[in-house]
Amino acid sequence: MAKITVKGTDIVFYKKAQEDYISLTDIAKIRDTENPSQIISLWLRTYSTIEYLGLWEMLNNPDFNPHIYEGFKSESAKPHFWMSSKKWITETNAIGITSKSGRYGGGTYAHSDIAFKFAAWISAEFELYLVTEFKRLKIEEQKVLGWSAKRELSKINYHIHTDAVKHNLIPEELTAQQISIVYASEADVLNMALFKGLLLSMLSTARE
Repeated sequence: MAKITVKGTDIVFYKKAQEDYISLTDIAKIRDTENPSQIISLWLRTYSTIEYLGLWEMLNNPDFNPHIYEGFKSESAKPHFWMSSKKWITETNAIGITSKSGRYGGGTYAHSDIAFKFAAWISAEFELYLVTEFKRLKIEEQKVLGWSAKRELSKINYHIHTDAVKHNLIPEELTAQQISIVYASEADVLNMALFKGLLLSMLSTARE
């Protein structure tokens, strides 16, 4: 679990199959801190929400039950219609909305596409702040991933270099001490190159 803070409110999210799922429960607390599940249900009972969720599932979920969805869409036009996240998940086999139990991090979650839609229903201002903060976090994550990838590439290149030294630059008649001197000399050259590359990368990141 990770979290971002939007206008003083902590919003928890997690990754599932490389996709981000954001807590609708935390977003709903902007409206009602005591009964966030009721706020989610109020959103779920609207025709536009049911239609959006159904279209999202048909695009992303091959196991979605479109027949149940069509029934819910028809019913959502009636004043007595009511929907809960559990009912939607169970009866349509939806994956865009999920439920997690537990004292910490428990509640209703939704794919970021759906969570942003819910946030817009709660408050246009809050949605804008949420999207902005989420984008900022994703940019930071990419920077970290990029730095890690460069480090791994440097390690791989180092092994390739030492293997090349072993097979091409070290005569068989050298002693163990002489071989270590050759490795040390070549390693100094490689380390200087790596250091220069990493330094340039850090300066480039700082300018961004």
